[in-house]
Amino acid sequence: MNRTGKKIDDNILRLLVVLVVFVLIACTTKTSMFMQVGNFQSIGKQLAEYGLMALGVGICMISGGIDLSTVYIANLCGIVSGLMMQRLIPQGEENSGIVILAMLTAIVIGALCGAFNGFLISKLNIPAMLATLGTYQLYMGIAVVISGGSTVSGLPKGYTALGTTLVGGIPLAFLVFLVAAIVLSFIMSKTKFGTRVYLVGTNEKSAVFAGIKKNSTLIRTYMISGVISAIAGLVSLARINSAKADFGSSYTMQCILIVVLGGVNPNGGFGSIPGVAIAVVILQVLSSYLNMFPDISNYFRDLIWGVALIAVLIINFVINKRKTARLAKLS
Repeated sequence: MNRTGKKIDDNILRLLVVLVVFVLIACTTKTSMFMQVGNFQSIGKQLAEYGLMALGVGICMISGGIDLSTVYIANLCGIVSGLMMQRLIPQGEENSGIVILAMLTAIVIGALCGAFNGFLISKLNIPAMLATLGTYQLYMGIAVVISGGSTVSGLPKGYTALGTTLVGGIPLAFLVFLVAAIVLSFIMSKTKFGTRVYLVGTNEKSAVFAGIKKNSTLIRTYMISGVISAIAGLVSLARINSAKADFGSSYTMQCILIVVLGGVNPNGGFGSIPGVAIAVVILQVLSSYLNMFPDISNYFRDLIWGVALIAVLIINFVINKRKTARLAKLS
């Protein structure tokens, strides 16, 4: 089965084992640094931004496509929201009404950007990779124009405080990520819309013959990705008290790595949101662990992520080939 069943359970179990192994290694080799409460809180804060984007990429990949524009939707939404707060709230003052309006505006923009991606892919039949590659340039260009190419900063303290807020010792940003993962898991596993996304990703033509409205399903899928990206942009804006058009450009590759590591089939139709969420935690634990080695340059980070992505793809290919061979023998 695509949405539930033994295959997905086995994948989640493997991911949990990998996470436990990484944590044990980190606790054993860097006990005094890794085991600090502040370190776990830092992990929770840092993973929220690209973790949310990875969830969006995940549902798009399950539908048989991909969204390369998530980072730039997030940046655009963060810039628009930041500029609204800057210009409508006098410096040094607080206005929760304007803050909420700015946040809602960002979410609406994220939904519109996502819907435009879905329109290009479903209505015009542009391959998802090419469509979102083009729109990421478009959204980044719009962000550069409206921000004048500079960093948007100097936001109300009431808003930026959200980036450091702890709820029972747990970062608010991590809770936002957790809620998004739970809601998206429910949508994908318990609703008719989720079933349609899996069916479209498995076999688009068969889904159409089965009476599924492919265009509507894809547009809504990319709209959800856009909304999640907007939330990621708001989280980032609160955490670092600034937004820039090209911020987090490396997140795109990390999101793809996370989604594939989480068990989502790049060809669509298979994978789970819980798997993606666990993969986010694994990647951030690994990243935080590498930060504890000052001799390892940050420039090696992209190399490590690239090697990891290729390794995961090769492992998945070998596993799928063996399963296919076994099924062929049984039949």
